[in-house]
Amino acid sequence: MTIHLPQGPYEPRATPLDLAPAGSPLASRTVFSAAHVVADPYADVSPDSPAAVDWDATLAFRRHLWSHGLGVAEAMDTAQRGMGLDWAGAEELIRRSAAEAKAVGGRIACGVGTDQLPPGPATLAEVRSAYEEQLAVVEESGAQAILMASRALAAAAKGPQDYLDTYAHLLRQATEPVVLHWLGPMFDPALDGYWGSTDLDLATDTFLQVIAEHPDKVDGIKMSLLDADREIDVRRRLPGGVRCYTGDDFNYPELIAGDDRGFSHALLGIFDPLGPLAAHAVRVLDTGDTKGFRELLDPTVELSRHLFQAPTRFYKTGVVFLAWLAGHQDHFTMVGGLQSARSLPHLAKAYQLADRLGLFPDPDLAESRMRAFLTVNGGTR
Repeated sequence: MTIHLPQGPYEPRATPLDLAPAGSPLASRTVFSAAHVVADPYADVSPDSPAAVDWDATLAFRRHLWSHGLGVAEAMDTAQRGMGLDWAGAEELIRRSAAEAKAVGGRIACGVGTDQLPPGPATLAEVRSAYEEQLAVVEESGAQAILMASRALAAAAKGPQDYLDTYAHLLRQATEPVVLHWLGPMFDPALDGYWGSTDLDLATDTFLQVIAEHPDKVDGIKMSLLDADREIDVRRRLPGGVRCYTGDDFNYPELIAGDDRGFSHALLGIFDPLGPLAAHAVRVLDTGDTKGFRELLDPTVELSRHLFQAPTRFYKTGVVFLAWLAGHQDHFTMVGGLQSARSLPHLAKAYQLADRLGLFPDPDLAESRMRAFLTVNGGTR
């Protein structure tokens, strides 16, 4: 039956994409999905209140990802870290998810930042102390640490040496190899000039110097700059044994597929809605079938580019919207009220693109919820 979207009439799919059941563990690539959190829609909160999280639904979604063989990247920007989820909420999320991972045998890595610092300027010593506090929480939980880019460090650092000193100090503290995260200003404008320069060539040199000086403490790097050529260049310059986890939600199929000089692993927000399909594609790649892998993932790029279009930092809204349409949660409410961050036409287009891909396990449910959403938010035409 036709559904009338802002883009025009659309005939939804009748059946979901037919995927083989999850089988053997992913072998050729290490793949993390940066997972969203599910808000408690009945909590009496305002956009300025601490996040009210539906823990049962949030953990159920992580079990969904683990069931397909994906790792979970926890308490990252996809979980609205710094955009509705404060450190107190992130700490509880880390502890709960790490315990759940241990119970089900799932892989988990968790974000370490400085967002417990109060608003306003911080000294470099305060930045280091905040990082150390969060690093201890993640390591005590049994999860791998991801050292996230820090707004406070970006504001406090006077140049590249402050980054070199800060990260050297933190890497000495880490008991296990960590993932370093370079998040570009398209995801968070407060991170402009990270690594001590707005010149990306100079910033890249500083980033690589940190790794070169501590290769035994760096498991890998996650680059989220939406610049495939730069990621490939950095990937080829990494010390042996240090992985590149792509965070490029625009160019991930080609970066994961790689070339005759290497490839990227993955730590991606788009693998929240694409989880089962992404895992299936990697299993195809495990067999050496790069063409088959690209045939599965290339068609998803249009959806990803749509969700991550500028202002990119609001991609979480589309991710949660698709989780609701797919039946992973019973509502479209987000912590911090972020469900209002994208327009009706944007979300309708996300539905259309996801439906064409066959991402909804129950297309009838997705269609029903889309119709209800159109009625509530756009009225009838």
